[in-house]
Amino acid sequence: MDTNVTVIVLGLAAIIDYLIADPWGWLHPVQVMGWVISRYCNFLLSICQGKGQRRWAGVGLGLGLILSSGIFGWAVSLIKIYLHPFFGIAIEAILLGSCFAGRGLRLAAEDVLTPLTRGNIELARTKLSQYVGRDTENLSETEILRSVLETVSENATDGVMAPLFYAIAGAFFPGVGSVSLALAYKAASTLDSMVGYQKEPFTDIGWFSAKCEDILTWFPCRLTVLTLAILSGKPRSVLALCRRDAPQDPSPNSGWSECVYAAILGVQVGGINTYQGIIKPKPLLGNPLHSITPQTIDDALNLTRRCCLLWLGLGIVGLMGVSSSGLLRLVS
Repeated sequence: MDTNVTVIVLGLAAIIDYLIADPWGWLHPVQVMGWVISRYCNFLLSICQGKGQRRWAGVGLGLGLILSSGIFGWAVSLIKIYLHPFFGIAIEAILLGSCFAGRGLRLAAEDVLTPLTRGNIELARTKLSQYVGRDTENLSETEILRSVLETVSENATDGVMAPLFYAIAGAFFPGVGSVSLALAYKAASTLDSMVGYQKEPFTDIGWFSAKCEDILTWFPCRLTVLTLAILSGKPRSVLALCRRDAPQDPSPNSGWSECVYAAILGVQVGGINTYQGIIKPKPLLGNPLHSITPQTIDDALNLTRRCCLLWLGLGIVGLMGVSSSGLLRLVS
């Protein structure tokens, strides 16, 4: 019974993300996490002056939010036991669906590409600035397309595949649960996005959050790269190119995530970016066999969807297999 419920929750969460993503105006778990992080950081910056104090405060922030998010997810799973099973399943599915960003990533890409394909490059630049940290005011059409592809490919790992990985992993441990691990990872990812920067005032407060997110994303990222390489039908050449270029990126994960898409699609990402007027070169990843077009970005999004469906299918089959073997042992 527990396995059947878990499979239903996973399936419903995937459907919710695919069909409606995050409805406008609805309270999202990440918004709550962001509010907590912002308030806590403002408080810490006002009372912690020394480097050591801020570093330890950052550890407390990281551990506190990650653990509390996981505990909240675990507590929600008790609703179907103590209140009502169908209500509990619905709440779990909605929360878990909010951890996935598959449709949200597609909508963000379309939000930029729609005005760009219609020739309104100024609006495309404005839309892009809502999703990326780099300066967008003077980007050409080619640079906008590169930026969208980099965003789509990087966030495919930490926004879609890594939360799904932890949701599936949690499903194999009934005492933990899918929602608990997925929310805990989402907390780590949100922390990294908000305070995991190597610049003041977050250098010391955010160091632990940045390292923690790197560690938690490492295995799902490599598994995503391997899965996409297999799905491409040319795993050897894709993985060889990733091994050649991905280590050049200072991030232990984003370079691999961007590089595997570039390798499969036959394009090159990376190059010169500008952040608040400061030029920052990024390593070139992939071979420029083709130009990046809106179709390239759509192909990247479809690759992510195929990878997601494969993991989801294998996870459900694995859960049903574990359940069947346990039932057989019980009967025997």
